[in-house]
This record gives sequence, structure tokens and C-alpha cells, in this order.
Amino acid sequence: MSDDQRSPAEDAAHGRAVAQYPLVRICRITPYELSLAGVARRSGLSPDLVRRFVALGLLDAERDAHGRLWFRTTAPSAIARVQRLRTGLSLNYAAVGVVLDLLDRIDHLERALRRSRRAAEERTSWT
Repeated sequence: MSDDQRSPAEDAAHGRAVAQYPLVRICRITPYELSLAGVARRSGLSPDLVRRFVALGLLDAERDAHGRLWFRTTAPSAIARVQRLRTGLSLNYAAVGVVLDLLDRIDHLERALRRSRRAAEERTSWT
């Protein structure tokens, strides 16, 4: 069989390098582009404490193929929010997680209430 008639699988089986191209381009809405060291430096915390925030679910991160943590550009502000809640309310980190969940839920409910009010105003008859 000639080289131009072989399938890519046969080329790979014979030890030839095969170029593969993705069919779909993957784009993230909010890229994870800050490293652990960058987040620690910008927030003024140790990398170990930043890792602990990730383990407790207080901070969102993504691991790459090598196991390194990558963060969104909003991570330092999220850490500042955690620190403000901890010092302002004298809470431990587990309690801060509960407070953050409650604040997110309140925000979700307030947005739903605003949407329902707008929908009610639009449905009123103008005749």
C-alpha cells in the first residue's frame, strides 16, 4: 500500500508522526490565565493558603495536564472578599464558605425577582 493510501491509524502504527487537527475550536468564556504564584503574589498570601482556599471550595481553579493550578483573573478579588468576610465577621474559612453560598443564593433570588417584575410590567395592557 502506498503512503498516500494509508489511514492515519496505520501511519501511527508504523511509527510515523501524524498531525491531528481539532474539528472544533474551544474557547473559554473566562480564561484561566493566572498561575498559583501569580495569584499568591497579587493577593499577598502564601501559595499554601491559596491551595487551601481551592480545597475548601472558596476559590475556583482549573488543573492543567501537569497538575498545576490556574485561576481566573478575578481570583485576587475573590480572595479579598474571603478575607474581608473572615476578618469582618470573625469567621473561620468553613463558615465563610457558607456565607458565600448564601450571598450567591440571595443574588440569584434578587435577579429572579427583578426579571419577574420587569415581565409583569411588560404584560400590563396599555389599552
